[in-house]
Amino acid sequence: MTHLKVGDIAPEFEAVDEQGNTIKLSDYRGKKLILFTYPKAMTPGCTAEACNLSDNYKLLTNKGFAILGLSADDTKKQIRFKEKYNFPYPLIPDTEKIILNLYGAWGLKKMYGREYEGIYRITFIIDQEGKIEKIFEKVKTKEHAAQILAEY
Repeated sequence: MTHLKVGDIAPEFEAVDEQGNTIKLSDYRGKKLILFTYPKAMTPGCTAEACNLSDNYKLLTNKGFAILGLSADDTKKQIRFKEKYNFPYPLIPDTEKIILNLYGAWGLKKMYGREYEGIYRITFIIDQEGKIEKIFEKVKTKEHAAQILAEY
């Protein structure tokens, strides 16, 4: 899993979201950021997680959070995912896995006795100054907003 720890400075990044907007971590200074990594758009677990955050968007933003999704899916897939479920937050297509590697969300996984490289489902809460405040490595996809709000 991730090599980052609570209290670490979150690695700075600059990327282009699914709409072509440039997004930098520093854009979120002054807010708490929910940066969630998900393995594959349009799959059941990833859809449940992203929809749960979307369904609770107003509650989360009222608590001072911004939300940003990150996966290795390409831009077209991210656009389809966002449009199908009407997500109110940006999605970053990290096809080169640059940010995923910075955050330790890419690595060796095992399923059914098979090893392969893939994305770890992790959520980072980054505070107003850019420090990692909380890391969720055991994400409850259908209850993720409640999981986050229980800590705040």
